[in-house]
Amino acid sequence: MKLTELLRSECVRVGSTVDDKAMALCEIAALAKECRVLKKVSEEAILESLQERETLGTTAFGHGIAIPHCRMKGVKDFVVGLLTVPDGVEFESEDTRKVHLLVFIISPKNSDNTHVRLLSTISQALQDASVVREMIEAPDSDTLRSLFLEATKAGVSEQVPLRRNLVHVFVQDEIVFREILETLSSLENTSLNVFEGQSCNSYLAATKSQGNLSKGSDTVSKCIIAIIDRSLSNEVIRRVEAITGSLQECIGVMVTIQELAYSGGSLEI
Repeated sequence: MKLTELLRSECVRVGSTVDDKAMALCEIAALAKECRVLKKVSEEAILESLQERETLGTTAFGHGIAIPHCRMKGVKDFVVGLLTVPDGVEFESEDTRKVHLLVFIISPKNSDNTHVRLLSTISQALQDASVVREMIEAPDSDTLRSLFLEATKAGVSEQVPLRRNLVHVFVQDEIVFREILETLSSLENTSLNVFEGQSCNSYLAATKSQGNLSKGSDTVSKCIIAIIDRSLSNEVIRRVEAITGSLQECIGVMVTIQELAYSGGSLEI
């Protein structure tokens, strides 16, 4: 995915005179609304989404730059725009500097991985102070657009985003634990880690010296945590149930599987 496809010409403007954050967000919402991609989304809804994101923490990251962004229902494609404020605007930046360059992103609601990669690509491209200064001083929108695209020419990775799930397998029997660990470790492209803990009753007994604990209170639990390709979820359940029988009737083993919005990096095996 290239930023040439996402940066909308109609959403690039130079020389804004906004003098506070609220006005800046209003102008961004109005500018974004000019894009046909957002024709079914109201300007008010765009502004509300941008404001809601700002309540979580400022999108200014210092050096005179901010990247206001949001993800919205009803949006089918990404919209990236640019706005320069030559005199600067207060944006609650940690370095207390005014913001002179705003890059905004409006994304589809269910676009977590691409949204994060887009933010990362843009923030990395804007590390060069001289390039940012050229953008801020751009005399017209065409020049600003060209400078931005040149700085981000590597684009957002076109690699299909990895769709992964997070798996927890809790086991309270050492023999069963080893069997499950062995069968899951043979799955391709899977990262496994093992953690050990105690049952609630066992922990309470150790810390409060309680008596009359229920059966199994001294049970030690082991947890296998795996990050797997989403397509392998059913295979994980099949392999575990080949050892334990139906998980719906099993005591001493529990499996949970969650969809991951984002995963990155790797661990040594």
